[in-house]
Amino acid sequence: MTGRRAFIASGAAVATLCLTRPGKAIAASALDSWRAGVNYRLLENPQPPTAAAGKVEVCEVFWYGCAHCYALEPVLEEWNRSKSPYIEFVRVPVVWGPQHRQHAKLYYTLLALKRPDLHSKVFDAIHKEGMPLSGHDEVTARAAQLAFLKRQDVTDQQFDAAYDSMTVAMQVQRAEQYTRTFRVDNVPQLFVNGKYATSVGEAGGDARLILLLESIAESEKR
Repeated sequence: MTGRRAFIASGAAVATLCLTRPGKAIAASALDSWRAGVNYRLLENPQPPTAAAGKVEVCEVFWYGCAHCYALEPVLEEWNRSKSPYIEFVRVPVVWGPQHRQHAKLYYTLLALKRPDLHSKVFDAIHKEGMPLSGHDEVTARAAQLAFLKRQDVTDQQFDAAYDSMTVAMQVQRAEQYTRTFRVDNVPQLFVNGKYATSVGEAGGDARLILLLESIAESEKR
């Protein structure tokens, strides 16, 4: 995992992970086959989820500069395409300091641009191409992010409108509050319905993490 003081060097090589899903068998897993305090944690101060009625929220807290988040990304993307329909998967970028805030602003700028397809490309740019997409101040970070997005067919005008929008500013602020409220001290972490927390290490691997998320979500749905 990546802790708040453990900044991962840009361009770190990360092995591609593969996940074989056993289809609907995942949803049949019972939560009582997992150990509280070992595979998952019950939060002392649960928070109300933002998911719509009838949905179970699964939230990944991540950082673009984290090699472990990068490794988990394709696993979560595959699961997101075939997860149980009542699960609402969301992401929240961790905000510990200036560099994390710059990356959080980039993430929400992508959403404002309606370009979620660029999420994985940001990871690739940082970890494969050695582009930090951040800087010693916001001016430097903004220039780096604009240069990157212009190569993805985003115009200056589109970038400025999204990057400077009140929506993006408020979302970054909420991400910072989420980081504090849930006391996030390492990433990636997964939170289910504001009540449960877990991670790859606690679950016992990537495939087991997916099984666990589905099990907790099924329990919450009931």
